[in-house]
Amino acid sequence: MFDKSTWIRLPRNVVVGHGVLDRTVEAVEELHLQGQPLIVASPTPWEIAGERIADAFAAEGMEPETVIVEEASFDAIQHVIDRAREVDPGFLVGVGGGKPIDIAKMASDDVGRGFVSVPTAASHDGIVSGRGSVPEGDTRHSVAAEPPLAVVADTEILAEAPWDLTTAGCADIISNYTAVMDWRLANRLKNVEYSEYAASLAEMTAEMLVDNADTVRPGLEESSWVVVKALVSSGVAMSIAGSSRPASGAEHLFSHQLDRIAPNEALHGHQVGVGSIMTAYLHGGERGIWQDIRAALASIDAPTTADELGIDDATVIEALTTAHEIRDRYTILGDGVTERAAREAARTTSVI
Repeated sequence: MFDKSTWIRLPRNVVVGHGVLDRTVEAVEELHLQGQPLIVASPTPWEIAGERIADAFAAEGMEPETVIVEEASFDAIQHVIDRAREVDPGFLVGVGGGKPIDIAKMASDDVGRGFVSVPTAASHDGIVSGRGSVPEGDTRHSVAAEPPLAVVADTEILAEAPWDLTTAGCADIISNYTAVMDWRLANRLKNVEYSEYAASLAEMTAEMLVDNADTVRPGLEESSWVVVKALVSSGVAMSIAGSSRPASGAEHLFSHQLDRIAPNEALHGHQVGVGSIMTAYLHGGERGIWQDIRAALASIDAPTTADELGIDDATVIEALTTAHEIRDRYTILGDGVTERAAREAARTTSVI
């Protein structure tokens, strides 16, 4: 008897476009969320967008509480959890890049309150996904949580974000190519559960950015529109899959290992972009996919080499040969690649 079932949690409201920050209260009211909002932001996003949102809630009689976080950590998450238990908000609002959004997301999951995502930078697909990333010492943890109930992405604000954050978001999406390759490989060799729909959506999202890479330029709202829609699609693919598989493969293991052995040298999205070049080559260099990935990254000014990441060649080789140790997730790296194979991949793709 067929007894398969799934539960897909997706954002109910996604508002993207020019000036939509001023529609945050409207997006919340349409969800029929009740009670006082707790706004979580870091210092700069608070100045850029958080204060405006707080004023808008206050004007509607929904006096917000605010928590300003300086860094992403489990201590910061616990601080927000403690504050939420103290004020008992109706919902949480994360305002900023990856840091405050991930913190608000995981805190809201813990206290059982809804969460609204208001990105001020299109730096990665965490703005809409059901996962958060938290550093702890030399390790970065990927933690499951509820996806946001609503996403409010103002392209006017996103276009003014530092360009390297936007290119990191683009690279994160482009790396879906190799994430899906790894997912299919794991399905064939290890019988890992696989969703053709989620995989196709993740691939389509990567293709959308590759095909439009020459139009992604600093300061253009049209570019922010393309990037944030791609980030939303990638997050939805993960929600459909019920895991990060559509957007996280060997290239993410490579990035997480870089975080351990060379912390804070480069942005996450840039690291996975470079990792995607090499892992695409390992999947079959003769097919030319790695060249397409490299060309797209170069077109948007994202790093394609170790030098551009600010990381030496030896560190890249060490990360690639040990990345399989990060987590129990089968990828093209299998149980590890030799130093010779890693060096050949890095040299052939001009990463080193």
